[in-house]
Amino acid sequence: MKTVLLNGETLTIEDVVAVARENAKVEIPDYIKKRVIKSRRVLKEILDSGIAVYGVNTGFGALSKVKIPKEEQERLQLNMVRSHSAGVGKPLPTDVVRATMLLRANMLARGYSGIRLEVLETLIKMLNEGIHPIVPEKGSVGASGDLAPLAHIALVLIGEGKAEYKGEILSGKEALEKAGIDPLKLKAKEAMALINGTQLMTAMAALAVHDAENLVRTAEIAAALSLEALNGVFDAFEEKVNRLRPHTGQVLTARNVRQLIKGSKLILSGREAYEKLGYPHDPYTLRCIPQVIGAARDAIAYARKIVETEINSVTDNPLIFPDDKACISAGNFHGQPIAVAMDTLGIAVTIIGGFSERRIARLIDEKLNRGLPPFLVSKEAKEGINSGFMLAQYTAAALASENKVLAHPASVDSIPTSANFEDYVSMGTAAAKKAMEIIENTWHILAIELLCACQAADLRGADKLGKGTKIAYSTIRSSVPMLKEDRVLGDDIKKIYEIIKMGRLVREVEKAVRLV
Repeated sequence: MKTVLLNGETLTIEDVVAVARENAKVEIPDYIKKRVIKSRRVLKEILDSGIAVYGVNTGFGALSKVKIPKEEQERLQLNMVRSHSAGVGKPLPTDVVRATMLLRANMLARGYSGIRLEVLETLIKMLNEGIHPIVPEKGSVGASGDLAPLAHIALVLIGEGKAEYKGEILSGKEALEKAGIDPLKLKAKEAMALINGTQLMTAMAALAVHDAENLVRTAEIAAALSLEALNGVFDAFEEKVNRLRPHTGQVLTARNVRQLIKGSKLILSGREAYEKLGYPHDPYTLRCIPQVIGAARDAIAYARKIVETEINSVTDNPLIFPDDKACISAGNFHGQPIAVAMDTLGIAVTIIGGFSERRIARLIDEKLNRGLPPFLVSKEAKEGINSGFMLAQYTAAALASENKVLAHPASVDSIPTSANFEDYVSMGTAAAKKAMEIIENTWHILAIELLCACQAADLRGADKLGKGTKIAYSTIRSSVPMLKEDRVLGDDIKKIYEIIKMGRLVREVEKAVRLV
């Protein structure tokens, strides 16, 4: 099993996925432990000197003018965790909770938070032992970070709240006891260090970027299959055409489609299409595959760049600078970079889904599908008695329309909090959550396109498919047979959804064709 070493500087999105979904173990090297210990020592010296430190010997937010005497500082930390545990809604998925815990540990490992080493070690022990706090999905405005969700995680560290452990939902205290972990008694600054930062939105963002990168390759495979099924024109994918507008995503998507359809007997040149079928080029959902999916690729690449920076950033407040023996209160907890990146990613994936739905509509429409039967009903089935893929397109349309609503940017929708002291918030967690919902919807849209495109390939002659699309077709057909008469399509869609979401389709195709 993979082990991920945390140093606060080199964590990757792939590491996050390994810990969140594959239960990779987490460790911290000895030099990191020394760094954390030094930071705590410097904080103690600052506090002993009588300097005001926000959230340690002062109140929080609009109450920061209130001075807290030394004998009340531990009580302040306990009250902070309890009072900030104000989340509502369904529990977050386990992979999101694990990713959040990992990112918080990675940030604490940087040594700018002034915590005791045992706080970091306890968080890592919980991850490695599989103690997963129950964290409600709603309640963060993404400004002083993800306060409410992170507080629900901190609750379990102190033996309160609820957690999932080995398939059971237990009290935080009972979960720690069963795993042999002692609950923490938080000291000065430690509640702030546990709950002030962007780790939930960034955890969602890291998983969303990973999934979107798999999704965009799946979209290219589905589009290539549809291109062949509709006797599409090759000319628009030529390298010399796309090099004249050298956006990286466009060039890569065009290349992938060329590789996928290589050797196809269903694709036509512009001249052949005009002479045989009366059209010199395709509608946009075929001709502009490089431009549209490529633009989404570029947007996802931008989101990756932002998330890779954020997962190794210090977003706590206030920050302890051990070498300078200084404590500075600033705004690194503000989630605007992630909010903008996730809104951008959500829009990009919405485009992919809408683009796919339009090809589905074309595949089933006898006026547009270039000689295929209405709703792709097979020759063996009786037309009228069998509806074929009519309702599959309805579902794709419903999902594409829902995505358009979800794609409204959260990052422009600030709302003041904390008595107008925290007066412009990011809504980054809402942006990340929406992006994940859009991705989930789009997996289903692509599953429907693949379902329809494979049926059309059967009707055209699947033996005529290209090198990569033939593998894609075979992978789908290993689980979902050709539709010869009406059956429950929801079952077929679910099977294909599982194949593509788990990455199996891309992996199988890449055995024959290298995708970028």
